[in-house]
Amino acid sequence: MLFGSAGLIVAAGALLAYFFGADIRAQDAKPAARAPAAVPVSVATATQEDVAVRLRVIGNAEPYATVAVKARVDGQIVEVGFKEGQEVRQGEMLFRIDPRPFEAALRQAEANFLRDTAQKNQTRSQERRYQELLQKNFVSKEAYAQIRTNADAAEAVALASGAALDNAKLQLEYCTIRSPIDGYPGKIQIQKGNLVKANDANPLVILNQVHPIYVGFAVPEHELSAIRAHMSRGPLRVEAGAPKSDKPMATGQLIFVDNAVDPSTGTIKLRAQFPNNDRALWPGQFVAVSLKLYDQKNAIVVPTRSVQTGPEGQHVLVVKPDMTTEVRRVTVDRTDGDKAIIAKGLSKGEQVVTQGQLRLVPGAKVVIKS
Repeated sequence: MLFGSAGLIVAAGALLAYFFGADIRAQDAKPAARAPAAVPVSVATATQEDVAVRLRVIGNAEPYATVAVKARVDGQIVEVGFKEGQEVRQGEMLFRIDPRPFEAALRQAEANFLRDTAQKNQTRSQERRYQELLQKNFVSKEAYAQIRTNADAAEAVALASGAALDNAKLQLEYCTIRSPIDGYPGKIQIQKGNLVKANDANPLVILNQVHPIYVGFAVPEHELSAIRAHMSRGPLRVEAGAPKSDKPMATGQLIFVDNAVDPSTGTIKLRAQFPNNDRALWPGQFVAVSLKLYDQKNAIVVPTRSVQTGPEGQHVLVVKPDMTTEVRRVTVDRTDGDKAIIAKGLSKGEQVVTQGQLRLVPGAKVVIKS
């Protein structure tokens, strides 16, 4: 009986050892748990550079000069020498008024001038003869005085005829209306064949000079002291262009600060001048204006897209040397285009994530994609 009980105990121990060993072998056969895969991201390096401090506002392009062209004599328009919207040069013929009445008046004025000049010469000759006779006492002083008066009167008439001749020439010249500036004409208000009056209320056409051109804009009054301080050190650069345009902005110079702040808006008006040789700016156009005040030295700069906003404020994801990420709160001084200027929170040379932030958590492993 003892021998039988011992055999059962040995058999039970063998079975336990078999199943326990099988369990251990099964556990060893299970694959080890895999670590999370590295997240591919794009990064940029925080740089230290000089960045311009700018004021950005919306402005309005204004013509350098505007001329409302009007007739200076009455008559009928017989010729138009330009096309609407086509650039004209200073001195170029714009309109021609029927010159025939003025040519006739000029011929009459010339004839009157010749007649009065001849009369003047004849009376002056007579005066000289009477002066010789007076010296010989052949005529009285009263007779000589009368002859001299006649000569003076004839000379005055000749001068008046000369003035009338000059006026007739001027009136004939006014029949040809020329451009006083280089510019672009607008719509012709009075077409060929119509009668016009001198200095009529309605202009024949309006000319705008567009190169150079002005851009007017307004800035908050609290910026005035900074603007005036930097203007005293030299001209301030201004850039202007169509909003949301990918074309390069035109470059000009600030030339005017208004002499008073508008109390209704709390702003002050400024004006910049641009060469505008490429006609990039056009009168009446609304433009984005950037007024450069100065260059901020050694600023920490990262791409704007790397800065995220969360419940605790603005932050960036910094890639550490062990290729893990760290959430870093930063203070953004301002943005300039696609650059964010960091006032606090980053150092030169640190890498920040610019693409792939949504898939990251603090401490996540990353791989930088080219």
